[in-house]
Amino acid sequence: MSRVTAIPRISLTWLLVAQVLVIIPHLTHLPLWIIGLWLGSAAWRIQIFRMRARYPNAWAKGGLMLAAALGVFFSRGSLIGLDAGTVLLVAAFVLKLLEMHTRRDALLLIFLGFFVVVTAYLFDDSMLMAFYSLLPVAALLAALVGLQQSSLATQPWPTARLAGMMLLQALPVMLLLFVFFPRLDPLWSLPMSNDKATTGLSDSMAPADIANLSRSAALVFRASFTGETPPRSELYWRALTLDHFDGRRWAQSPYAQHTPSVEWQKRGEALSYSIVMQPSAQRWLFALDVAETPLEQTRQMSDFRLQRQQPIDRSLIYQVTSWPQALRESQPPQETLRRVLQLPQRGEPRSRAWAEQLKRDHPQSEQLVQALLSYFNREPFAYTLRPPRLGVNNIDDFLFETRRGFCAHYAGAMTYVLRAAGIPARVVAGYQGGEYNPAGNYVQVRQFDAHAWVEYWQEGQGWVSVDPTFQVAPERIEMGLEEALADEQSFLEDSLFSPLRYRNLSWLNEVRLAWDNVNYGWQRWVLGYQSQQQLEFLQRWLGRVDALSLVIGLVGGGALLLGLLSLWLFKPWLRERDVQQRLFRRFEGLLARHGVPRKPGEGPRDYAARAALLMPAQAQVIGEFAAAFEAQRYAGQEPSAVQLRQHLKALRRALPWRLTRLDS
Repeated sequence: MSRVTAIPRISLTWLLVAQVLVIIPHLTHLPLWIIGLWLGSAAWRIQIFRMRARYPNAWAKGGLMLAAALGVFFSRGSLIGLDAGTVLLVAAFVLKLLEMHTRRDALLLIFLGFFVVVTAYLFDDSMLMAFYSLLPVAALLAALVGLQQSSLATQPWPTARLAGMMLLQALPVMLLLFVFFPRLDPLWSLPMSNDKATTGLSDSMAPADIANLSRSAALVFRASFTGETPPRSELYWRALTLDHFDGRRWAQSPYAQHTPSVEWQKRGEALSYSIVMQPSAQRWLFALDVAETPLEQTRQMSDFRLQRQQPIDRSLIYQVTSWPQALRESQPPQETLRRVLQLPQRGEPRSRAWAEQLKRDHPQSEQLVQALLSYFNREPFAYTLRPPRLGVNNIDDFLFETRRGFCAHYAGAMTYVLRAAGIPARVVAGYQGGEYNPAGNYVQVRQFDAHAWVEYWQEGQGWVSVDPTFQVAPERIEMGLEEALADEQSFLEDSLFSPLRYRNLSWLNEVRLAWDNVNYGWQRWVLGYQSQQQLEFLQRWLGRVDALSLVIGLVGGGALLLGLLSLWLFKPWLRERDVQQRLFRRFEGLLARHGVPRKPGEGPRDYAARAALLMPAQAQVIGEFAAAFEAQRYAGQEPSAVQLRQHLKALRRALPWRLTRLDS
């Protein structure tokens, strides 16, 4: 029987290190049992190497695979989808360690590790993740180097140093491919499962929902304006409108979800800007009123929001032009007006009665709206993230009893009263303001900037936006949430270590803004470098060429470059022309793959004799090839490549189709 070359200790060590480094970025979304699986598998593999344990038999391997599959199913609810698939892949990457007998098994494990590194970008495509991924890649390369039977197989740090040099040598090729190779959708652009939790606005709203968002500092998007950035008080980022009220929550009606754009007229000066939006698992985009975008698969809906065909599951860059002074829907259909006058049949008696009184006192819509705003400004209302609990008639309780609430309280109450007074109105949900970063000249909007305001319809003026929160807490609109909650001290109270809480420390704030600017550049110039951006970049250098010609030229040029690189690396003109010697190399290769490599300085006869002793079942064909080679090479027999090939073919048939594993 043949002998299998043992996996070097250094290679096994680097493989274990690489597995740890590969799995670390996945810990935020992997079930905890994966950690236990790796610890158990690694300990078992080490004991195998120390010859204190056996390899798992077929029953044990089958049981482990079944247990891993059940673990994925019970922790993810399915075996299908990217999330479950990633857990399965990591589990396979761990379990493969236990059945790694040969060099071929180790190569498979290393290549699987490279793929698991890439899957981490499904969940985090940040610059930090990109640089971190170099560590597991380097460890996998070190394992690959250590796998070769050379002097490095016993030296850990030279192995790591060589792996690092290989990475550095690959950088120029990587940059060339990044810039010039035709851009395809990356792996992390594949859709994630719809049940993956994502923090952000939803298509329905209760006051507590936006209050909860205001406790999060998660980034929503960044916006960079062409020209001067508008004042903070003018930055009302629309997401969607909520036109249905069930007595507790405001929601988007089915009509608004499917009806495309309505009539509107461009007026005033336009604003041009670009947005880099974080994944939201929702279809709507963020923009100032009224917005247009050239982004494909995006359209403007009846409530003037921008909406994609598919949910945003990765960072998205898009250009927008907005007309803040546009006339919006001067003549809406009667069905639209009836929908935005809808109220529950019962409830809120005091608010309904007050609305009737306001209607008698202020017959003009504009006057009634101003009276409502004055009421919020005049009465002792307070802006707070800690409002008291409300009863069954929550609008009545808020307007006439507690008078303490968040933006959603004010927007919902005002919309209710306007509808009760016969004025079409709806709640707009989105974000307001944002922090200006002077280092990069852009605005960053976070979850705590979530906001709700009101728009009502008026004859001749279309939809008009008003913000009752401004009447109660103007500092929220002009300076931000932190200033509005200065007395209450509730800004990010659950995020003690967030640097946003310490913006009063100038040096820390400058470091934070500088780092955010670096990340913004990463998103725009690296993650945002897709087919359209590549075409524009190359056209600046190569002239105006169409996309198809550019792709053909790039693919053809790339193939030519790779061909020239292959010629330089493999140098076919220097290949051995001695047919006998080339066939003997193949003979060596066959025996080496079955555990009998040729020793340095070992002659053909001695090598064949040793191989015949170790492989008695194939001794005859080994001897026949060696005798024919010696006769042609050294005894003056007429060279015959055909004869040697026949003996080599016979040896290949005699060898087992799979490797025979022996202890020695």
